Order: sequence, then structure tokens, then C-alpha cells
Amino acid sequence: MRPLARPFTLLLLLITLAGCSLLPEQIDETRNWSAQKLYARARENLMEGNYERAIELYEKLEARYPFGRYAQQALLESAYAHYKYGEPESALATIDRFIRTWPRHPHLDYAYYLRGLVNFTRGKSFIDRLLPVDPSQRDAGAARQSFFDFKVVVERFPNSRYAADARKRMLFLRNLIAQYELHVADFYLRRGAYVAAAARARNVIEHYQRTPAVPGALRILATAYRRLGLDALAADAERVWRLNYGPRAGARESR
Repeated sequence: MRPLARPFTLLLLLITLAGCSLLPEQIDETRNWSAQKLYARARENLMEGNYERAIELYEKLEARYPFGRYAQQALLESAYAHYKYGEPESALATIDRFIRTWPRHPHLDYAYYLRGLVNFTRGKSFIDRLLPVDPSQRDAGAARQSFFDFKVVVERFPNSRYAADARKRMLFLRNLIAQYELHVADFYLRRGAYVAAAARARNVIEHYQRTPAVPGALRILATAYRRLGLDALAADAERVWRLNYGPRAGARESR
């Protein structure tokens, strides 16, 4: 009887494995779906806020029908899903792929606008969302990139439906970046790095005129010059501050 035991055991194992391969949770319900159905279900999940499922369906659509009529829109919408799902790097990679693949697409303005939105929030961490952190104290790299993304929308697509909002965000970001530069200048000043403090303050004054950071930059510039023994330059900075932001300047504006 012993020789029969091994074949029977192998047969039982094969039957068990075959049964496991047909478990319901391992069956892909979308395997026979058309491109239209995949897109419709993905968009449905996107609208309902089920971003993870939407991303999964968009990826299946792109893999199965890469050149179909739904592929272009699916790629753009999957980028938005990644953005809403808190995956900025995946969102940016998807947007960049869309821009490279379809550089003349009629929704290219939205692609750049979405890129700006992703970068606009990319610098935020989980802690930032819980605590009221001053955004100007975070690294300004993502803010600068966001500014340039919105600038593309405004300059290349001035009639775009997204242009007006892009302009507002550019104004906010410009003020934010200027304030960040001011924080850095103050940091150098407090640590005795007067040359670096003066350079950062001058950068604010020269490149971010008419922002709320300019008065503070002039004060830091004057102080840094004083500490470096450059009294004439310090006096010039103080004079500019008094003329534009001192008490007399306020009195002139109120007339």
C-alpha cells in the first residue's frame, strides 16, 4: 500500500492548489471590462473620494488600453487622484509623463495648473497639517517650483479658466518666498554671519519689491552693514526705510 500513498498525496496537493487559485479574492473582476467601463468606474470612484481605488482602475486602463480614446484623460485624472490621496511625487511623475507624451493636448493648461497645486502643498508634512506652522518658515523649494508652474499657466495660457486663480496664487507665493528669505536673513544676522545676512536682505529688496518683507529686509540690511563697519551703506538703507516705511511715510500716505 505504501507505493500508492505518494501519488495520492500529490494528487490531493494539486487539487488543493487548483482550488486556491480560484479563490474569489484573487479573481480580477475587471479582466473583461472595456476601456469605457474601466474609465467610468475609475471616474466614479474619483468623484466619490475613493482615490486609492480610482488610481488602481486608471492604472489598469492605461496598461490595457494605452492608445485608446480614454488613455489621455485617464492619465490626467490619475494624477489628480494621486494628489488628493497624498502622493505628491506620484502625482508629479504622472503629470510630467502627460506633458511629455501630449505636449499639444487641449488640457495642457490644467496639467501645469495641477502641477502648481501639487507643489503648492508638497512642502507640508503631517505635523504641518495638525499644527499652525508658519508656511514661510518651511523650505521654499516647492513654493518656488509652484510659482513657476503657475507662471506657465499665466504666460502660455492667458485665456485659460485657471489663469485667474494662478495669478492669485503667484502673488501669495511671491510674498511667501520673500518672507522665507527674510527668515533666513534674520537667522544669519542673529548668528553673526553678517555678509550672508546682508546678501539675503538685498535679495528680498531687489527681487521681491512691494512685498511685506521689504521693510524688515531694509532693517536687517542696515544692521548687517553697521556690524561690518560699512556705515555709509547702513545709513543709505536706514534712509530708504524712513522714506518709505517710517512714521513720516505713513503720514504722507494718510493725506
